Amino acid sequence: MTIRTLAAAAAAFALTLSAPAFAELPTGARAPDFAAPGALAGKPFSFKLHQALKKGPVVLYFYPKAFTQGCTLEAHAFAEATAQFKAAGATVIGMSNDDVATLQKFSTEACRDKFAVASASPDLIKAYDVDLRKPDGSSTGLTKRTSYVIAKNGKIVMVHSDMDYRDHVKMTLAAVRKLKKSV
Repeated sequence: MTIRTLAAAAAAFALTLSAPAFAELPTGARAPDFAAPGALAGKPFSFKLHQALKKGPVVLYFYPKAFTQGCTLEAHAFAEATAQFKAAGATVIGMSNDDVATLQKFSTEACRDKFAVASASPDLIKAYDVDLRKPDGSSTGLTKRTSYVIAKNGKIVMVHSDMDYRDHVKMTLAAVRKLKKSV
């Protein structure tokens, strides 16, 4: 191989590492309905998407693992913005593949009793295409950091998939505010 070929290959590889992961469910698709066990303010809670949509839009955000640094900071950010989401008529629900006992603690400590978190089953992770994969394509057993805003009619109106937690609250809040203005 020449140096030019190696440099081109290295540049292409670097681009794949820095490119954000995109969720497969596109804007406009119908969100798969589901029910999941979880926790709200430290107590067991059952979340049903179709019931939450009766009240208004749903911010469904997937995060990799409770009590990891990025996931805790993201939960804090959603907790701080809870009043703004409520003012826009939206329900926020965090999802990971953590067990309910872990979610009970996380809902109090990281979510500050402000919103519910629920346990995503393997089928739900597949339905929303949020399986975090290793470079070889195998599953890590965790979820990608992906946020969906689902309109009251069950259609996805916004998708943001990026392992950096910092823009998820800002982008989902802007989307639910836009929905409120269009009503």
